[in-house]
Amino acid sequence: MSTIAMFIKIDGKRIAEGLQEAQSKLNGSSEAVLDFTSVLRVQPKDLAALEELAQVAEDRGIKIELHGVNVGIYKVLKLAKLASRFAFRA
Repeated sequence: MSTIAMFIKIDGKRIAEGLQEAQSKLNGSSEAVLDFTSVLRVQPKDLAALEELAQVAEDRGIKIELHGVNVGIYKVLKLAKLASRFAFRA
């Protein structure tokens, strides 16, 4: 297995689509860093896409790190019980 880390910037206006795109690129990586600095809010479809991404990553043994998540989004991830499935970087 490759040890290449993948870096993807998530567009704040196309979150679910960006997460689906990231999911399709997980092959061959042991770690993925998703840049959430432009994400100001999440919708239910975004949470569903995050949950699906987390499941695929767990199934493949890939670590997902979310970079630049604001406090409001972190709270939503905690309430949705998704925060524990990701690593966070400021």
